[in-house]
Amino acid sequence: MRLLGLRTVIVVVGAAALLAVPITLVLGHVPATSATSTSLARPLAAESDRDFDDHQAQLASRVPPPAATAAATPVGAAATAATTAPSHAASPAPVRATVPAFSHVFEIVMENHEYGSVIGRPDAPYVNKLAATYGLATNYFAASHPSLPNYLALTAGSTFGIASDCTTCYVNATNIADQVESSGRSWKAYMEDMPTSCYMGASTGNYAMKHNPFMYYTDIRNNAARCAAHVVPFTQFGADMSTGQVPNFVWITPNLCNDTHDCPVSTGDAWLSTVVPRIIGSAAFRNGGVLFITWDEGSSNASCCGDAWGGHVATLVISPKSIAGARSSVAENHYSLLRTIEDGFGLVHLGAAGWSSSVPMREYFR
Repeated sequence: MRLLGLRTVIVVVGAAALLAVPITLVLGHVPATSATSTSLARPLAAESDRDFDDHQAQLASRVPPPAATAAATPVGAAATAATTAPSHAASPAPVRATVPAFSHVFEIVMENHEYGSVIGRPDAPYVNKLAATYGLATNYFAASHPSLPNYLALTAGSTFGIASDCTTCYVNATNIADQVESSGRSWKAYMEDMPTSCYMGASTGNYAMKHNPFMYYTDIRNNAARCAAHVVPFTQFGADMSTGQVPNFVWITPNLCNDTHDCPVSTGDAWLSTVVPRIIGSAAFRNGGVLFITWDEGSSNASCCGDAWGGHVATLVISPKSIAGARSSVAENHYSLLRTIEDGFGLVHLGAAGWSSSVPMREYFR
């Protein structure tokens, strides 16, 4: 009987082993989780109504700010948490599916410096303080060279084939001002050292029309009343802020010195330290507003995202809704910034802002 029982066990074990072989052959190639099979392929540029499928993958490379978690944890609880926390890494913060709605958008454009000439530099303490406090795009690129094509890209989603700082190359195209106005919102472009509203000259003193894209759009330039009401000297900015008459879309161009075109980075940093506090202290900013600070172009031809080769530049995303100290390595550009503003206002995308390569800058927001 013992021999019979032993033979029975051997037969059963052998049968189980034989069954395991085909099961392994069938299941051995199946991924452990379906997450690894998610497509990360980039759509074609023609698919302008879709974001990159790999946007989420790029977001995973965002570098958290130093000690950001510790800053949110009471000091007394830190040691206890270190001894009781599980050994696995914390999950990354969830990323918004869309850009949040903006009540007001402020946009300041600085000049002619690569990312490394500003970020981490001792001569730009205020900019770096803002970068540490709010959001910083670490992989952001200008559209072209020289200045003017970048200003057009930021406001209409195209360089329109312009490759110079021409002063009579006017453009008949829909722009962000048209969109904002058509949506029932208000807008103004504040130009430092522009002598009068809607000044038609190419330059005077430290003002240069090449840094004022709104004077290139024929539907603004050729409408005297509209132009004078919306394209104004920067001296009106203080008055509008003081009275609470803040437009929904605010564009600010510093003069040729304060934008660091003709003067050192430290000069522009000091100028920003006097203007930005006024903005972030306003009710317009605190109640759903956002401030973007970008540089029009760098000194290189560094490129990304289809048609953006104007150099690697810094861009700050400053908002009560932005994630404190957020750093993103997602490839973004001037068209991405325009798209983000349009999304925040619920507007259609102009030109290259609608390309799938121009991803919305949603990862900076809670």
